[in-house]
Amino acid sequence: VIVARNGSAIGVLGVTDRPKADAARVVSELRAQGVSRVAMITGDHEAAARAIGSELGVDEVRSGQLPEDKVRAVENLRQAHGAIAMVGDGVNDAPALAAADVGIVMGAMGSDAALETADIALMTDELRKVPYIIRLSRATLANIRANVALSIGLKAVFVFLAVAGVATLWMAVLADTGASALVVANAVRLRRFT
Repeated sequence: VIVARNGSAIGVLGVTDRPKADAARVVSELRAQGVSRVAMITGDHEAAARAIGSELGVDEVRSGQLPEDKVRAVENLRQAHGAIAMVGDGVNDAPALAAADVGIVMGAMGSDAALETADIALMTDELRKVPYIIRLSRATLANIRANVALSIGLKAVFVFLAVAGVATLWMAVLADTGASALVVANAVRLRRFT
């Protein structure tokens, strides 16, 4: 912002957004969870973006990015580092959210285009939910693997009993419904996940 008096410039003011209060902590939590690289892709001016990126401790800052530049940045980061999760909220982020392996939109303040494009919509604008959904996703995958192993294991035991001539119809019913009940009970444990 240029400050003028009587048509002559007398000063310049720099204006920048402040990062969310917990943003630096979220970056640290992501690293603790094994996220190897955190990049900030923004349309903001380079000096302001670098200052915020330095404050947050991100590995890379890409500033002055238009929507198509953000898509290219996501593709470049994927080639260099593997699977990419993109967190965004605006219309300018929608194409990059679609290009990422996992697009996460901040639901409370996200634009309609970003909400429509993202894979995950957070119902709040709290960044600290991002490490939580990563933990929850990993726990869900572990739960699915355990449930598949449990179900197949019970079926294998029943097949073995059937081949041995020991299995009865009631055992088959118990094996089937028992496996279903155990799988559901194990999955319900995720409701208490924190």
